[in-house]
Amino acid sequence: MLIAFLLTLVAGGATSIGAALGVMGRGTSPKLLAGGLGLSAGVMLFVSFVELLPEGAHVLSGGGEVTGHGTALAVLSFFVGIALIAVLDRLVPSSVSPHEFSGRMSGDEGVLRAPDEQAADRALRARLMRTGTVTAIALALHNVPEGFATFVAALQAPEVAIPVVAAIALHNIPEGLAVAVPVRRATGSRAKAFWLATMTGLAEPVGAVLGFVLLAPLLSGAGMGAILAGVAGVMVFVSLDELLPAAEETGEHHTVIYSLIAGMAVMALTLLVL
Repeated sequence: MLIAFLLTLVAGGATSIGAALGVMGRGTSPKLLAGGLGLSAGVMLFVSFVELLPEGAHVLSGGGEVTGHGTALAVLSFFVGIALIAVLDRLVPSSVSPHEFSGRMSGDEGVLRAPDEQAADRALRARLMRTGTVTAIALALHNVPEGFATFVAALQAPEVAIPVVAAIALHNIPEGLAVAVPVRRATGSRAKAFWLATMTGLAEPVGAVLGFVLLAPLLSGAGMGAILAGVAGVMVFVSLDELLPAAEETGEHHTVIYSLIAGMAVMALTLLVL
């Protein structure tokens, strides 16, 4: 259990990497970003459909041969997981989504406003501060189920935990950027921007703890089967709604596809070896 929590902490802590990039005012290579997000999506999609969903059906079938009833319950749980993460995802305003990368590649975060535009600059800073704050709050809520999903995956299938953690971690880097960049420009404080962005990532281990405390009685038997299938739904939604659209927005379509396939291959090889 401790290892599962530490892995969740590592995944959430990756937000600090994006925060550091944001406060340093450095852009992110579109090709590198596309490759990382595509790889993450491949890992998460493969582990969801090949490992978590089938395992959920197996557990819901009583631990023996998979039955139609167990499969039906797993599929229902899968879509319930999608529905839950979709509702939480609506809390993130599309205008400040961390998966909208337009205008973030130029590395011009440090450009100063001209002296005769000081009034406009103050208004801009106020808007940016609101944007950064709203984004931080929304992402913190959004990261809670991701943290629980990572935690459950690590508890149930340690052999797939590390690739899943790596995928979630890569997914969290742009979230750190999304919070740190506007807050840094609004306040001029690297420290405030860094720590506010980092705190959004720490919602993931908090989500793991809350989920475990609230759902501990269900973490065995049929309850665990339903949770595994639901976690698969969460991961599929995150991959299709966030990772792949964000990766495509970089303009590196072929890099995204090749990385997606590579992520699936890495996950398949990991499962075969372990």
